[in-house]
Amino acid sequence: MIQIFKMAFRDLGRNRRRTILSSLAVAVGVSLLLLMAATVAGEIRGALENSLKIQSGHLQIRAATYEENKVSLKWENLIQNPDQIAAQVTSLPQVALATPRLFASGIITRGDNSRGVQVIGIDPASDANQPFRQGLIAGEFISADDREGIVIGKPLADKFKLNTGDQVNLLMNTSNGSVNEQNFIVRGIYTTNNFLYDEGTIFMPLAKAQTITDTENHASTIFVLLKDRDQSDAVAAALQSSGYKIETWQTMNALVVEFNKFASAYMVVLYLIVLAITATVVTNTLVMAVFERTREIGILSAIGMKGGRIMAQFLAEAFLIATGGVIGGLILGGLFVAYAEKYGFPIGNVGVTGIMIGDTIYAHLNPQDAVTLTITTYVITLIASLYPALMAARMEPVEALHGIGD
Repeated sequence: MIQIFKMAFRDLGRNRRRTILSSLAVAVGVSLLLLMAATVAGEIRGALENSLKIQSGHLQIRAATYEENKVSLKWENLIQNPDQIAAQVTSLPQVALATPRLFASGIITRGDNSRGVQVIGIDPASDANQPFRQGLIAGEFISADDREGIVIGKPLADKFKLNTGDQVNLLMNTSNGSVNEQNFIVRGIYTTNNFLYDEGTIFMPLAKAQTITDTENHASTIFVLLKDRDQSDAVAAALQSSGYKIETWQTMNALVVEFNKFASAYMVVLYLIVLAITATVVTNTLVMAVFERTREIGILSAIGMKGGRIMAQFLAEAFLIATGGVIGGLILGGLFVAYAEKYGFPIGNVGVTGIMIGDTIYAHLNPQDAVTLTITTYVITLIASLYPALMAARMEPVEALHGIGD
């Protein structure tokens, strides 16, 4: 076997330019696929992390009759004594924090401008609000006893040309089906870099949200973050109660999970397409080598070298070309990925309903993707080299030696 690889290495050195170009073609294919896989993985990872921190949490406790799409404020669809329940949940060793939130529909107006928004009543002191505190770009965050202050997203502030300290009018639905209206002061402007979310989400203190919506001492959900998200099913089972339903992050982010499965299948197809194109270069290289070494193959056959050994030699050459391409591709692709991990790819205000994609996608290299790509490259390259290898192995010695004296 070692002798075969020595001969293969020597034969590849006969036409170094062609060998280098073949390995370079494989390297370019590998590097581009590595970057694409890391970008897709980073996009999905970023969307999921954004959703977990900002929107869904790892768990949510809701009333058994609560329907998220309807944003019901009826007392029978809400959680009573939410602070007490949140305290009980927080006492579990697997739980990092639990905080009540109240969701309500509203319309914000200023002058001739108006827009439908989702108003979220929060406990301003909870660490669950760190993404919004850290995302403040102007003003300050609301306090628990603030009865006139709200925090709005940057896209909404830009649309209404609002600055901190400006007043806006807010109409909100109530538990009895009526509408309450009040002027509020913009205390702060935040960004999560998720355009659709920032454009349509307003925060106010939970106590004020309960007052204006006539939902005293009630909340829509208990937002829960765990120390380890893999414990979500176990904690959900421990919290099960006839009066409540427990939603895990997997069910609340079903679209992201399904998109991840689709992306994985898509990447496999893309691997095969791109690598098949690059493998064609390897096939052409070996076919040319067969024609150039026809007489040599005839001599080897004439002195007793079996067809299987000749075939193995060409497969070894393909393996060496693939090895050079994989090493070069992993190095080049690693540099691309490192850049994309640090600086990302700005995509602007692109929003997908149900998926919290930020305005910049940062790559994330999954080692499993690199291993899969490496193995796939070797397999496809060796499959592509079977044709020239079989062609060489099946040559008749007499035909191969024909023309030596010409």
